[in-house]
This record gives sequence, structure tokens and C-alpha cells, in this order.
Amino acid sequence: ARSDGGEAGMHPSNIHDNAYAIGTVDFTGDMPVILGPDGPSLGGFVCPATVISADLWKLGQLKAGDSINFIPVSIDDAVALERAQMDSVSSLEAIEKTISAAALSSPIYKRIDEQQHGVEIVYRPGGDKYLLVEFGALKLDIELRFRVHALMLWLQDNPVDGVLELTPGIRSLQLHYDSQLISLDKLVSELDNAIASLRNIDDLDVPARVVHIPLSWDDDACRLAIEKYMQSVRQDAPWCPSNIEFIRRINGLDDVQQVKDIVFDANYLVMGLGDVYLGAPVATPMDPRHRLVTTKYNPARTWTAENSVGIGGSYLCVYGMEGPGGYQFVGRTLQMWNRYHKTKVFTRPWLLRFFDQIKFYEVSAAELEQIRHDFPKGRYEIRIEDTRFNLKQYLGFLRENDSDIQQFTDKRKAAFDEELQRWIESGQINFESTQDLVSDAEEEVLPEDCVAIESPVAGNVWKLLVSPGDKVDQDQTLAILESMKMEITITAPHAGTVYAVSRGEGSQVSAGQALLVLQENS
Repeated sequence: ARSDGGEAGMHPSNIHDNAYAIGTVDFTGDMPVILGPDGPSLGGFVCPATVISADLWKLGQLKAGDSINFIPVSIDDAVALERAQMDSVSSLEAIEKTISAAALSSPIYKRIDEQQHGVEIVYRPGGDKYLLVEFGALKLDIELRFRVHALMLWLQDNPVDGVLELTPGIRSLQLHYDSQLISLDKLVSELDNAIASLRNIDDLDVPARVVHIPLSWDDDACRLAIEKYMQSVRQDAPWCPSNIEFIRRINGLDDVQQVKDIVFDANYLVMGLGDVYLGAPVATPMDPRHRLVTTKYNPARTWTAENSVGIGGSYLCVYGMEGPGGYQFVGRTLQMWNRYHKTKVFTRPWLLRFFDQIKFYEVSAAELEQIRHDFPKGRYEIRIEDTRFNLKQYLGFLRENDSDIQQFTDKRKAAFDEELQRWIESGQINFESTQDLVSDAEEEVLPEDCVAIESPVAGNVWKLLVSPGDKVDQDQTLAILESMKMEITITAPHAGTVYAVSRGEGSQVSAGQALLVLQENS
């Protein structure tokens, strides 16, 4: 449909961050992931379809190697199926509800012309429980974020029955609603009235803070995540082995010191929370001359250390917890989320608020380790300055510096286009996994005193901790697999000697394939 994601990133799947629906099919580069209730609140990848609420239970039955067939369903049928399911549970009797596959139609439910409100507005359903309201063109524009904020404030002051949650993105607001209580037609009608009630967006002035937080540049934890990615996911990725060097190259900078200077000079405006979990901010530099554009990992990483700091598209994110991820690393910082302690800065579990400004200062990896130990307990203080963010003043700043901003943007775009062309010519723009989930057709005949230690799941061999001839004890860890974003240890069922190793580090395995052969002690 398009060659790239522009300011959102190099791969066509990259978009300006918006909220995710539970059950949505999220294309992280060329790799689709169905997001469950433990998925992120929002992110920067396109979501072309969403599993309906009545079928979410089926996702829990899936295992590696299963195939899925999607069937298009109308919103009305999805609501009816959920109602029948709820009635079946309450009555403890099976209530059959048959439907027909729906014809595929436009994903846009309604479009409001620019002339009506000064900006085009698009309504996109996300399954039968979510509605995404998009403002304006597909671009990074802080004025659009203010429109989103104004709509959210209006809905908070004028609640709509059936609306459960409001989640803002960069240029959109997602409404999570109970479709058993309010229909999509009724919800859109309420939103039309709300948008028509918005006035004087340019005069919007919001309280904000400048939050100074430490950053360990090119932290060891980030390097470890890159190492694991190269071994178990994609060795030849253009952003490996150094994400920072990749950021330099794709932005046309002379050296990595320039990347570092920009990151520490910038004030990052927090535009969303919950990007890759637990209060994680998605933020962009207020000064466009500090906006470094990258692409996100394709496919995404299976592991990222908690509070790693990365750049994806024009946005910076601090990962709220350990998990997967796709932003290009620059370093690591302190906690964004504190579940267990109230402190001076953690009056709520999350540290940051919408329209806060993040300002980094440098610390060593050793210093950060101690900071991360002390900060959740209230034993490390960070500087927080109260301020305000005024849209009219900010737009004036952009006009005053328009020439310099355009010069920086043009240079960055030229480097971005050159990198994109290299990807296209080399075939790196797309990625296809070579994983074979089919077990070996022929099993090796083993000596009588030997047993094959098999993989319990499909995945990759992350670490082999033994070699042929090694003596091992019962329950000793022999290997570590990486599967479905988890690390799985493989232990010895009994004492013995390693007879043979069948799979090397970095190799892919399917469930039932032999990892190594263990010979029993005589």
C-alpha cells in the first residue's frame, strides 16, 4: 500500500502511535502478533483486523504450529454472538447462534470533511469493543495531539454511558466501550456532538513538568538485548550490531557523538503513556531539530530490559517493564512504574503525565544500577520543574525557526531515503522467518543407555551450557531456549554424560526435536 512509514519509521507497517484493542492483529514489521489482555496499551504498528470479543477464548487454545483462518464478521453479528455467549454462561445451556461471513467493506466507519471542523476526522472500529477517532493527516503534529486532548477532557467532563476507557495516541483517541450497553451508531453520534462542542483549541494551555532523569548511554543491558536478537531472531538486520550507529547513518549525522548530543539536548514531550506497557511514555522532541527518525525492528525483539530507552520513528520510548520491543536503543534509565511504594514522585504507580517534558542527564552504568535500587524506595531524588505548555506559544516558536527546521528536516530525509533505497536493493526491507515447525522426519537410533533431551516447544536455542563428554548432575541446566518471548531452561532428568549435541546456539527447533543426547551413568 505504501513504500515506508515516513516519520513513523522506515517499514510500511510503522505508524504514528495509537492505542491497541485487545484481540487486534498487530503487524510488527512483517510479523503479525495477536495482542491479548497482557499486550501494550498503544504502539506504532498497523493493526488491520481485530478478533471479536466472542472468539477471544480461542486465542488461549493456540500453540506453536497451529494455523488460523480469519472470517470477516459484521459489528452487529459480533455483538449478537457475544450476547448469545453471555446468555449461555448465565443459563448454563448452550445457545446456538449462527452467522454468515460478512462482505469485506471499508475499515472506515465514518469520515468528517476538513471544512466542518478545520481538520479531517476519521472513525475506525477496532473490533466490536473499540473505536479509534483519528484527527488530520498521517503526520507528527503536536497541534493534532492537542485536539485529541481537548476531546478527551470533554468526554471526562461529560461521560457517555457505556464508555469504559479513553486512551490517547499521537493523533487519535481510542474509546473502549461496552457494545452490550451502547451501539456503535449511538457512540458515534455522541462523539459527533462532543467534537462539535470543542472551541478555541489554539488557546489550550495545560499544566506540565520538566522531569530530569538519568540515562546510561549505550547501556550493557541494551547491548545484551541486541546480542540476543542477532543470535535468535535476525543476525543480518541493518541496525545490528549497533543501534546508535544505525541512528547516526539513517539521520545523516557525522558521528555518534552528534546522536548523543541531540538526545541529551532535547526536551521530549510526553504524548502518550502505556506504549509497551506500564506507564511507558511515547515522547517526541519539542524542537523538530532534535527529532531523530529511525525505523522499528522487523521483526520485533523478543526481549528488552526494563527501562531501556529507544527511538522508533520520530518517537522516544522508555520501556516500562521487561518484555519485547522494537525501538532502537540509546541507553537505559530509572523506573517509570512503581507498584509497591508511594514516594515523593510516585504519588501514583506511574511517574510521568501527559505533556511532561523528559530531560536526560548522563550517568554511568554502575551509577544507574545503584539509582535503580534506590529510586523506587524514595532514596534517590530527581529534579522536577513545574511549567505549562501553551499551544499558541509553541506554534509561534515553530514559525520563528521555520528555515532552520526545514533545513534539518531536508538533510534527514535525504539520508532516510538513501537508507531505504539500500534496503530495497538488498532485500532487507522485508524479513521472512526460515523457521521449520515440522519435526525431523527420521529419528536417530540411539544406544540403549542414551536418551534424547527434546525441546518442549518451538523456539530458538539461546544458550548451550554443556558440550559432548561433559558430566552432568540430575536437574542441572543443560540449555536455555527462547520461545514466545520467554526463556525456558532445559534440565537433565538424571545424572550422566553428554553423548552428543544435536542443535547449536541460535538454531531453531520445533517441539519434540532433540537438543542433545544424554548417556546414563553405568
